[in-house]
Amino acid sequence: MFSSSTQIRIHYALTDQMGVVYYGNYAQFFEIARTEAIRQLGLTYKELEAMGILMPVSDVHIHYRKPVRYDELITVTVMLKEMPTGKRITFYGEVVNETGERCTTSDITLYFVDAHTMKPVHMPAALEELLKPFF
Repeated sequence: MFSSSTQIRIHYALTDQMGVVYYGNYAQFFEIARTEAIRQLGLTYKELEAMGILMPVSDVHIHYRKPVRYDELITVTVMLKEMPTGKRITFYGEVVNETGERCTTSDITLYFVDAHTMKPVHMPAALEELLKPFF
């Protein structure tokens, strides 16, 4: 299993009138964590794009369990529970607050597509090689 964590401090622009994180911002938190996870592996989204690979999201499932509020420091963790095979990759995620409470969970699936044709392609060999040691 591969896992990576990123911390984010909640600022006013991320909250709604009730003083809690607006639900639409969680997708952004998970995107930030995915980007940093790939960077931690030794590759960047920018490098994948230079290889002609894009990764559009096809499915998003987010479960809200406990609100996150202004000025809280959250830890966003994304995990790959199994080695991705084929043309898609599913990241499982969670947001934990400063006291260790799980606030939000997710599973988000992306496809690997050719940047020119927009047709699904297999996971790039460079990414596959970086992930192998974790599975």
